[in-house]
Amino acid sequence: MAAVELEWIPETLYNTAISAVVDNYSRSRRDIRSLPENIQFDVYYKLYQQGRLCQLGGEFCELEVFAKVLRASDKRHLLHHCFQALMDHGVKVASVLANSFSRRCSYIAESDAHVKEKAIQFGFVLGGFLSDAGWYGDAEKVFLSCLQLCTLHSEVLHCFRAVECCVRLLHVRNGNCKYHLGEETFKLAQSYMDKLAKHGHQANKAALYGELCALLFAKSHYDEAYRWCIEAMKEITPGLPVKVVVDVLRQASKACVVKREFRKAEQLIKHAVFLAREHFGHKHPKYSDTLLDYGFYLLNVDNICQSVAIYQTALDIRQSVFGGKNIHVATAHEDLAYSSYVHQYSSGKFDNALFHAERAIDIITHILPEDHLLLASSKRVKALILEEIAIDCHNKETEERLLQEAHDLHLSSLQLAKKAFGEFNVQTAKHYGNLGRLYQSMRKFKEAEEMHIKAIQIKEQLLGHEDYEVALSVGHLASLYNYDMNQYEDAERLYLRSIAIGKKLFGEGYSGLEYDYRGLIKLYNSVGNYEKVFEYHNVLSNWNRLRDRQFAVADALEDVNTTPQQTQEVVQAFLLAQSLGPTRPCLG
Repeated sequence: MAAVELEWIPETLYNTAISAVVDNYSRSRRDIRSLPENIQFDVYYKLYQQGRLCQLGGEFCELEVFAKVLRASDKRHLLHHCFQALMDHGVKVASVLANSFSRRCSYIAESDAHVKEKAIQFGFVLGGFLSDAGWYGDAEKVFLSCLQLCTLHSEVLHCFRAVECCVRLLHVRNGNCKYHLGEETFKLAQSYMDKLAKHGHQANKAALYGELCALLFAKSHYDEAYRWCIEAMKEITPGLPVKVVVDVLRQASKACVVKREFRKAEQLIKHAVFLAREHFGHKHPKYSDTLLDYGFYLLNVDNICQSVAIYQTALDIRQSVFGGKNIHVATAHEDLAYSSYVHQYSSGKFDNALFHAERAIDIITHILPEDHLLLASSKRVKALILEEIAIDCHNKETEERLLQEAHDLHLSSLQLAKKAFGEFNVQTAKHYGNLGRLYQSMRKFKEAEEMHIKAIQIKEQLLGHEDYEVALSVGHLASLYNYDMNQYEDAERLYLRSIAIGKKLFGEGYSGLEYDYRGLIKLYNSVGNYEKVFEYHNVLSNWNRLRDRQFAVADALEDVNTTPQQTQEVVQAFLLAQSLGPTRPCLG
């Protein structure tokens, strides 16, 4: 991945001077450290460009040197290039820095409050960088050391610092799927909030509530996530850091999506995208974060083609910033893999989707343990793709091999989900449903039926009887009864139920209706009801005409370019709509 070139001013003279220093690196190493941070960084960046990673690693592994490098804040994206190259090279600079900081904190435990405060501030910067770079375990160690320093004093200032530390700690634990520890961190933050309140002080809770929303969303506790996103939105006030505002808007949008509050979700995520682009720029990781959530919204409102384009843009940004084997790049690959799979489902062209799914798994397994929860969703996506490739395969031996590989991936994903979330969870139910589809492809029909029924029961209890996820599983069971078990009455009832939910949520042009309509045409042909066959052929033709018109507009990013509202207007509109009750658009 080519790095962004430095802007040399004046180009030849400054560049020549930097090159001369680098050429004499061994002799001038000590002198380099006394240079202003921007110049010092440019020397190190030249080492990176020349591939002298062992020497660069020796510098960056020293806490004092890296502390100075971090102060060159306008070169942060270039620092990510260097850092990732070192990690890929096998220099464990993230853990070396985290361990060094932890030791330093233990040394200064008896020092005065000013020394500790300075260390905490540096810890926030170091941990923040490691978190932004995706090295969550090392960032967690840094923030835990900061928290330990905060607990050594009972002053109001240290309570404020402890709350801030807990928010950061909760973020990295969410990113690393340590949800149980995340819940404990939230409770600890609340206890510090209570201490502040007793002293007559208030800390803004927007970031904390936003992170709690993210935790609950990850655990599929959608009602609670939605409730806390409302609380987070109430905490958005003028003067709040833009990063906090963007993150709260993103989390609230995702919570609205899973509650099928699409109008609210659209307004929130578009404003988040606009804010991130205007404040951070179109090449910044924070902008890519908003794009991934915008892609999630588009995928869920059935604008699949645009979601693929948005996910690709987000991946391009993350690759340009991080490159290499980085967790942020892996998650972008996975999101693009799934949206590409959905987009190409009817065409059967899954090469691109499979490439991105395998890339995600390769990166995650290189960085994290083989039983890490992040692998569950990547393996699930790859399994879905392999199943479709197998179905279209004309070689029996290859088909069986692909189906068996998909089966192993689905079982592994299911076990990871059950270990993390238990049996009674939407994620676990999704894995049961996926196994049901796979067993149908493997012609194990009774096992398929058992899996689908289990998925439906869990989803209905958690999400209600008219949720999109329920409709998916109902449609899959209908397909099993129709195509393989000749249970036509059951199949008809289930198809009609799936269609009713799909229309209610997404309108007459919803893409998923095609499979239900085609299923009904086959069903009525099988039972000799040709009047219904003719009726549903007409319904399918009308659906095709609607699909041709739907989403014909625009590039989804152009849509964000329209005159933006002020943040407070967006917040007030959301809270007002909330007070008036839920609204769902007709997207057909």
